[in-house]
Amino acid sequence: MALFAIVIALLLEQIRPLGAQSLAARQLRVWTRQTAANTDAGTALHGWLAWSLAVVLPAVLAAAIHLLALWAGGWLLALAWNVVVLYLTLGFRQFSHHFTAIRDALEAGDDERARQLLARWQGGDTSRLGRGDVLRQVIETSVLAAHRHVFGVLACYGALAMLGLGPAGAVLYRNAEFVRRYWQRHQAAGDAPVSQALLQAARSAWRAIDWLPARMTALGFAIVGSFEDAIDCWRNFAARFADPNEGVILAATAGAIDVQLGGAALRPQPAAGVAPIEAVRAAEGLPGQPPQLAHLTRVVGLVWRVVVLWLFLLALLTLAHVLG
Repeated sequence: MALFAIVIALLLEQIRPLGAQSLAARQLRVWTRQTAANTDAGTALHGWLAWSLAVVLPAVLAAAIHLLALWAGGWLLALAWNVVVLYLTLGFRQFSHHFTAIRDALEAGDDERARQLLARWQGGDTSRLGRGDVLRQVIETSVLAAHRHVFGVLACYGALAMLGLGPAGAVLYRNAEFVRRYWQRHQAAGDAPVSQALLQAARSAWRAIDWLPARMTALGFAIVGSFEDAIDCWRNFAARFADPNEGVILAATAGAIDVQLGGAALRPQPAAGVAPIEAVRAAEGLPGQPPQLAHLTRVVGLVWRVVVLWLFLLALLTLAHVLG
């Protein structure tokens, strides 16, 4: 069921992608905002209560509907519910239009347009970035987006599917990522302030939930890319990023396609025993070639090869289950 649900959901998402203004996206924003407004009293207990209502409760409801569908209508109705959940929680088209527009601008030599599009995607100031920095940030943002919108969802869905609760995993992962980003962004903007206790709960929960999916994504990049270089960068450079899960993914990506990532995102202090020249290089970015347009094509190939790898593994598990 899991394999069929994923394939159907990905095909539907390619045909009719969901935008940021879809009904499901609007309802998720309303639910996230209301849970914080009604339960966030500034304490750690209330922070975890708000997070649980925003993330855990929808996941439990998704699992309950799945079990009810399986009991009332059999595997066909349960498959339909799995497709609905995956269609709402995963998909390349949720971010790929940003990547495509920036790549087209860079290929046309319109660096200013590329900077504007990158700022619109990231929400930060990119006016002072050079072409190489734009390329680097596009690669980093695209890889992390692919992980959060596709591979992370698949990892949690697949893990709980083995327990018969696949939809709960997809909803748990997607909502945990969304509420952490939503509350953090609106707290920084000052238009929907939340307490530090709530932010800390959302960040801690997201880091724990994403720990295994991040490493599964990094391992997938290593398998379909340059394995030895990816593992070497993972081992030596992942810890230099402020976010450990993002560091694992970006370090593996850098080694897999031989591109220098990191830059200002890396911690400036080199590890003990690093030679001075190597320390300077580490502070500037990971080992590899400076980002070029060709690396954007390599990123696309890397991501799609991991998708094929995921589907192949799921097909093997499905075959083993049928034969068993």
